[in-house]
Amino acid sequence: MAPRKRVALWIAGAAVALLAAAALRFGPVVPVRTKSVPVAPAGTWTSLDTLGKGESLAKILARGGLGGDDQTAAIRAAAGIDPRKIPAGMEVRFSGDSTNGTDPRPTDVALLLSADRTLHLVRTGSDWSAREERTPWITDTIVMHGVVHSNLYDAVNAGSGDILSKGARAELAWTIADIFEYRIDMSRELQDGDAVRAVFERSRAPSGLVRIGAILAAGLERSGAELQAIRFVPAGESRGEYYDQDGRSLRATFLRAPLSFRRISSVFGMREHPILGDVRAHKGTDYAAAIGTPVRSVGDGVVVFVGPHGGYGNSIDIRHPNGFVTRYGHMRGFADGIRTGSRVSMGQTIGYVGVTGLTTGPHLHFEVLVGGVQRDPLKALKSSSGPPLAAGELAAFDKIRHGALAQLEQPAGALRPAGPAH
Repeated sequence: MAPRKRVALWIAGAAVALLAAAALRFGPVVPVRTKSVPVAPAGTWTSLDTLGKGESLAKILARGGLGGDDQTAAIRAAAGIDPRKIPAGMEVRFSGDSTNGTDPRPTDVALLLSADRTLHLVRTGSDWSAREERTPWITDTIVMHGVVHSNLYDAVNAGSGDILSKGARAELAWTIADIFEYRIDMSRELQDGDAVRAVFERSRAPSGLVRIGAILAAGLERSGAELQAIRFVPAGESRGEYYDQDGRSLRATFLRAPLSFRRISSVFGMREHPILGDVRAHKGTDYAAAIGTPVRSVGDGVVVFVGPHGGYGNSIDIRHPNGFVTRYGHMRGFADGIRTGSRVSMGQTIGYVGVTGLTTGPHLHFEVLVGGVQRDPLKALKSSSGPPLAAGELAAFDKIRHGALAQLEQPAGALRPAGPAH
């Protein structure tokens, strides 16, 4: 082999060895990640950037090729937004004329404020103006059918997996739970084989984002009997409420559970106490939840005790009408303004889940006392019905109900052709 060729091979081998050594020391070479950008029309260029945490709008404009005067003029043109309140992570798209070699500055700066709202800052010579672009959402009406095997979320998840994103499925499940929460405790009263169905509005953005609109009707079938929820707006009202098939409000005097997102760790009855080790009547319900989960009052009332209370740890007692008292124990702390004598309303946050008192882990201990006697919360808070619609509303309600039930009977999927969202 010629000397020159041997030297070339030796140099190539040495280079490979050096690269291998660098890889062993510093790890594999990772290519720079770049964001894909829309294909620019012929004669234009486009680049995409993202506002970093703590960055000003002026800084990202400078990165996009705007000098100080242009930055000031462009920000002044964006009079409809407060540059100090633009969140980190907002995408900014710069576009310019690739045929004009004498002026490389962008002619359009697009601030992607949300999935359906873009603010264009447009340059004409040295002047800047703003133009807002709103992309309409497309709304359709969807029917969902699901069967309960473990819990409500899994039933909704299986029943709408092909038509909703994961986040939208969770939103739908918890909205259904909120509608029925005065009549049914979703954590305890649903059984294998129960069924859920709903008619609701679905909105979709061109970006693929999906959001759940109004639930028009829903049904929960338990042991062969279905409790229905029909959305109805009484005359003179502006907000829809939910009524059962008999025209009675689904709202009641008490919520069925003190946590919105709930998971029960133990039930009312005899059990082995996890700290004391003996068997005693556990006169209440334990709701396992993360530390700091908000605890809500299940009804309107007056705080009659707040503070440390033996094995209950930090606890609150609330007196309600008709001799009811609810007790909330093991809390980390209390919400602002909660003190003895404070009036609280149904659903108001009163404290936060903790691990105080005799407890092995974070959870809320919840009790109901009636006439000073501890009662099973499942039975004590059970309410068969709320107030009925006025007689003059029943004809209009029946018309809405019959239409909603006809929709609920339809196969799962979209009910009618999609149309623009309002």
